[in-house]
Amino acid sequence: MKAVLVGIHLPDVTEAEFSSSMEELHRLVQTLGFEVVGQMVQKRKSVSPATAIGEGKLKELAAWTGGSGIVPSSAHRHKSKAAVKAEAEKEAAQEAQAVEADEDPEDEAQDFATPTELADKVIFDQELTPNQLAHLQQATGAEILDRTGVIVEIFHRHAKTQEARLQVEIARLKYLAPRMRATGPADRQGGGVGSKGVGETAHELDRRRIRDRIAELQRELETIHDGQVSRRARRRDQCRVALVGYTNAGKSSLMRALTGDEVLVANKLFATLDTTVRAMQPEGFPRILVSDTVGFIQKLPHDLVASFRSTLDEAADASLLLYVVDASDPNFRNHLEVTKQVLSEIDGSDIPSLILLNKVDCLDTVQTKLLHKEFPDAIQLSTRVKEDVERVKQLLRDFVNKSLAEAEFLVPYADKSGLLGEIRQLASVVKEVHEQEGVRLTIRSFPEALAKLKKHAEKS
Repeated sequence: MKAVLVGIHLPDVTEAEFSSSMEELHRLVQTLGFEVVGQMVQKRKSVSPATAIGEGKLKELAAWTGGSGIVPSSAHRHKSKAAVKAEAEKEAAQEAQAVEADEDPEDEAQDFATPTELADKVIFDQELTPNQLAHLQQATGAEILDRTGVIVEIFHRHAKTQEARLQVEIARLKYLAPRMRATGPADRQGGGVGSKGVGETAHELDRRRIRDRIAELQRELETIHDGQVSRRARRRDQCRVALVGYTNAGKSSLMRALTGDEVLVANKLFATLDTTVRAMQPEGFPRILVSDTVGFIQKLPHDLVASFRSTLDEAADASLLLYVVDASDPNFRNHLEVTKQVLSEIDGSDIPSLILLNKVDCLDTVQTKLLHKEFPDAIQLSTRVKEDVERVKQLLRDFVNKSLAEAEFLVPYADKSGLLGEIRQLASVVKEVHEQEGVRLTIRSFPEALAKLKKHAEKS
């Protein structure tokens, strides 16, 4: 499949931010396996309500796809004449305001080179409304995708576990539902099995089926979520470290280095969608659990954030967050802010955290010194360097040790409640003295584990 990318540069976006977003879109499209054959950019004060881009650029875009570059009146064939007229007048007024506001609107037809390759798909670097989507498809004759649609499709392809598939399917249906009428055939009267009667149109029937399907998926997801809550509750008395960060920052590589687990490591966006929890190796006491979470990205669709909330809860319940950053990426500062913003949405801002500047093996000495000056508390590393990984492991052990507290327990020799076994499982024994009444133990563990042991001792 060949694709042409379209970007609209608005006044509130800097040149660097716009270029970064377009480069990211290029990588997203490549992740889907599409070949990018061209790119088209337009500077505008505002987005055209009808077609996103201006009339002249629309014709230029159509040259990439072999389309007419004109939005035919048949695009409104499923609407009443009054509705079509009212919408046309509204769009004309909005377009006039947009053109008047532009200092240099590229809306008039201009000479442009004929592309050597035609594209099957047109991909916009922003979310399109259903009407814009319909009009663009009419004018270009190609399949139109927006940034949200691309991300949803990547998630759909990469979901492996039942939970991830349910989460992605919910987001996908929510994305498709409002666009069905705009891109589908004209309304026709429904009827038959599953409909409410002859008066229900096919689009209304489809939308109702989507709503029912979403409700069904959410019930299934809730069942899985309940099980996860129980599993996380059992891990409350252990140290939980969550790797968070921008997509393709190197979280899975670090996860493999810390735990020795064969997690998927791939140089593509959103290679990991499922949360994996493994113990740091070599195991000791206290046991440190490391979780690899889904990566973040600019303009991450809200429905995907909502759908993956149960997965992100693993980060929200963590004892420590490790912000993994690709320091070799010129836009890593913005990526770090995006990560922090998403985590704030799940109440993860107050969790202790540490920044890991990854991939420093791709930088020179001057760059690493400047990074140290800018981020003096951050850890610079490369997951390919064994010494760097060992340094991170020691930092995690030091963090855990600071969180431990001491307590003393006297376990009677006749105790049959299993308290001694649970102590050895949940705590480190600092001192053990055999007295006349029983074994007196001085132990170190997490406050939650000590509270659990205290309740056990009171019952025995």
